[in-house]
Amino acid sequence: MKKIYALLLLSLLIISGCSSKDIQQAVSSDGVKIHYSAQGRGEPALVFVHGWSCDGEVWKNQIPYFSKNHTVVTIDLGGHGQSDPGRDNWTMEMYGQDVKAVVDKLGLNKVILIGHSMGGPVIVAAERLMPEKVVALVGADTFHNIEKGYTGEQMAQIIANFERDFQNEMDIFVRNMFPANADDNLVDWVVAKMSAAHPDVAISSLRSLGRYSMIGPLQDSNVPVYSISADFWPTDFVVNKKYVKSFEVKMINGVGHFVMLEDPDKFNKYLDEIVKELGRQN
Repeated sequence: MKKIYALLLLSLLIISGCSSKDIQQAVSSDGVKIHYSAQGRGEPALVFVHGWSCDGEVWKNQIPYFSKNHTVVTIDLGGHGQSDPGRDNWTMEMYGQDVKAVVDKLGLNKVILIGHSMGGPVIVAAERLMPEKVVALVGADTFHNIEKGYTGEQMAQIIANFERDFQNEMDIFVRNMFPANADDNLVDWVVAKMSAAHPDVAISSLRSLGRYSMIGPLQDSNVPVYSISADFWPTDFVVNKKYVKSFEVKMINGVGHFVMLEDPDKFNKYLDEIVKELGRQN
């Protein structure tokens, strides 16, 4: 039964190098201090946003590759990693404000937002705050089905499980994000990272994620939307195309939810192709 709820939670999250010497802070709209790392130079800047209960270190394999030709920014969303936990409501909209605060602090004028898992809804929320700056949205194993949601009863049960035993539920949840042949050291690393999250922040974020719909924001947006996804979970291309005419997906086979960590070479190749395609369009 616990595995079923873990899989339900993972589905909710997906629909929807950070040891840099140059770690800095921006201040979000509510005064929360947001840690970020910026390396390299060149437009468009690539702004990487982690998923639920993670931090900017999940993009460690992308930083050296893309910072050769682009400004590369990784962010610890409020309450995650080294960013401050002093916020009452951890919503997708406020996380979008965190991203905007970093983009503004760095004076970036042309950015591609890349978001993993919950980072998908976050970059959608961020784009609404600065549409003039965002060139494209790229999901990393997210945007699987932007129609899909869960009932209040389902979400209440998921949250109740985490409130009862956060560490055990997180362990089950994380391990079910990987295929059976995944690297054990990588799985343990992700388990440790996500288990160290603030339970209050994590649970509040889930409540917000359950209420957040990407349909309206994506329909209103004019930016192209991509997803680099694993075949571990299905992507409903037809459904997404109904709302986002520009939607395109690139699939990575044989990996789980953490596509950018499990097959960084393939992920970097696909993201590089997207960036170059956008350059040709502009």
